[in-house]
Amino acid sequence: MMPFSGGIEATANAALLLSIAAAVLTLFQAEREPSLRRSAVKTLAVALLAVISTVEHGPLLLTGALVLSAAGDAFLSRIGERAFLAGLGSFLAAHVLYILLFAMSGGAGMLFSDLWRPVLAVAMVLLAAAMATLLLPRVEHALKTPIAVYVAAILAMGLAALTTQSLAVIAGATLFMVSDGILATERFLTAGASPVRLPMRYAVWITYYAAQLLIALGMLLG
Repeated sequence: MMPFSGGIEATANAALLLSIAAAVLTLFQAEREPSLRRSAVKTLAVALLAVISTVEHGPLLLTGALVLSAAGDAFLSRIGERAFLAGLGSFLAAHVLYILLFAMSGGAGMLFSDLWRPVLAVAMVLLAAAMATLLLPRVEHALKTPIAVYVAAILAMGLAALTTQSLAVIAGATLFMVSDGILATERFLTAGASPVRLPMRYAVWITYYAAQLLIALGMLLG
């Protein structure tokens, strides 16, 4: 059964299947050198989620966050500090839109409506603090401020998700933070020749795509 009405012929359902296919194909390209083809496939996975949000008349903030995330994927699929900073900026802007979206969809009181919510909030704060503590002393001076701002933004995004009623959105935001934590560890804290780098790249993509998919479906179907 497809999540959107109209069966497999419906644009949203067809786009969802293509998005998942692109996400799976991206996994098989993890070991390949950067190329326009590899970048296009990786970008398409989340870009198609933005298409779904558009055709399903989802919130503009959701569509915008997905578009910015797809742009971030495109930048991060390339090599170099300039591409990294462009990707970081795209995802930072996406997180700002997610924060606004979640804040408008929920209420601060929801954060204490269940015991697990403040517990998860504390876990998010600890994860963000660990990321900042480990990363900032090890990155170049030019990256310290952008990374610090980004860590604060993704923490705010995670906490904002906890104020919504959607368990899918909360799970997605949590996975987003986990994915970024793994990405930061792989990129900045793991030796270049370490055999764990490739499995970490797989983990980054799986948790990241699952995060975007859960957030999108949670907002559109919730």
